Amino acid sequence: MKLTKKRIVLACVAAAAAGVAVSAIASSPATELTPVPSANTKSAGYAPASVLSRELEQIAVAQGSTRLENPSAAVAYYGYDNDVLGPGGQPVMVPTPATPVEAQKTEPDKNTYLVFKNGLSGGTPGANYGTRFLFQGHEAGSPGYITRINLDADGAHRVTLLATSDKNGNPLPVFDGSTWEPWAQRLLFTAERGNAGGVWAATLDVPSVVEDVSGALGRGGYEGIQDDSDGNIWIVEDVGGSNKPGTTARRPNSFVFRYVPAKPGDLHNGKLQALQVLRAGTPITFESQAPLASPDQVALHTYGTSFPTRWVTVHDTATDGNAPFDANALAKAKQATPFKRPENGVFRPNSKFEEFVFTETGDTNATSPENDCCGGWTAVLRLEQSSPSADTGTLSLVYKGNQAHAGFDNLSFLSKDLLAVVEDAGDTLHTQRNALDSGFVLDVTADYSNPANEPLRWLAEGRDPSATIDAGNGGFGKNDQDNEITGIHVSDGDPTTNGILGTKTPHPWEPSGQWRVFYTQQHGDNPTYEVVRPEK
Repeated sequence: MKLTKKRIVLACVAAAAAGVAVSAIASSPATELTPVPSANTKSAGYAPASVLSRELEQIAVAQGSTRLENPSAAVAYYGYDNDVLGPGGQPVMVPTPATPVEAQKTEPDKNTYLVFKNGLSGGTPGANYGTRFLFQGHEAGSPGYITRINLDADGAHRVTLLATSDKNGNPLPVFDGSTWEPWAQRLLFTAERGNAGGVWAATLDVPSVVEDVSGALGRGGYEGIQDDSDGNIWIVEDVGGSNKPGTTARRPNSFVFRYVPAKPGDLHNGKLQALQVLRAGTPITFESQAPLASPDQVALHTYGTSFPTRWVTVHDTATDGNAPFDANALAKAKQATPFKRPENGVFRPNSKFEEFVFTETGDTNATSPENDCCGGWTAVLRLEQSSPSADTGTLSLVYKGNQAHAGFDNLSFLSKDLLAVVEDAGDTLHTQRNALDSGFVLDVTADYSNPANEPLRWLAEGRDPSATIDAGNGGFGKNDQDNEITGIHVSDGDPTTNGILGTKTPHPWEPSGQWRVFYTQQHGDNPTYEVVRPEK
């Protein structure tokens, strides 16, 4: 029988489930991955190394202790605030008997890779920054800030501080998601801060001119953000709901939004819409999902089912003005459909932006009674429409998680069908299942209702010594503990409209090196890695 890409992946998946190593047999590097058989375990004082598929290795392009080329009084290093300084005037990165506290770790988050053939200026006049750049917002600390990793530069100019305040002098919030908006020629950063969150637009300058554009795009616990080919901006919200009475199951409380600008690139005039899912002709709402294991939630997380969708307008600047507004509250009032922490979403390559895939991180607690029925472990959902601007579509389940595959967060396509997803299971679930986070590959054409099919593990994340110290000391009251995988990002860096993720089929790890793969290991030492093929 001829081995197609799909059969190769499913063969690897089945072997992974059986704990069998698989030889590399495939027609593209994205399918040549030997599965990592298990996650790293978690125990006190144990700092295991990360394990990748044997066809891959990772290289740190920056880490928390990398000094910024243009430091400020508040921020002098890539991953640390200057809130606690040691005798030498540097942030305390590891506690000592004399200084038993740590500086705030700022947690660089989602990655955006761009290539500019004529280069960009930096913080040092005359310095050579090359042409390839990785942009990030930081998720913790004060103030929030934006950095740029200059991938072609030397160590002294490796990381540039772009901004700590907006154009009006207000301190920036901490950021989670990011993307490049090619029509506006702006970087977009999202703040996951509930009704104080939103979207900020930043220029490429040093210093960057940063503007709060939440008057059109709304305020919410925004995380994932992505353009489509029509110039619309898709936003995935992550606002954890309250617990259902007497349980650790969280009430679905977060929405998928679409901003439709008056014209592509207009970040001040347009409509914000929220996705509404219908079951038997009736909207699935915040109220309908209030009961434990509600029929609506069970139906959404049942393989083989699909549901009609439509977009409902929650705000229109033409009639509602440009004052910032609570998008989550308006979505509830308009009977849009909330999900169980849908953190990030991407368009399937070469689908003409007609397929949008997003994750539900879930409850991240092994005791949730909604784990098996309702996306409590995690889920991956797919929205299909006739065009990116269509008013209606269909929603279906791609994958429903289990204890070994839980807390899916960031995601990025490796090919037309293969989707890289990474866990953010959190310290509680790490302890409950005695397993740290992993990165997986899903085939979006596979039938995961068949228990023989499981995602392929390409990364078993370890725990660096700094995170292990934090885990043993409660983060010293300020820092997160176990390491987390975030910002998985596959891109060729094309800054034109033809480079919007989803336009082209990715080809990572091929000899041309055009497509590159990055992720950030948050917490602890906060390194950002490029994932590459080992040199032979």
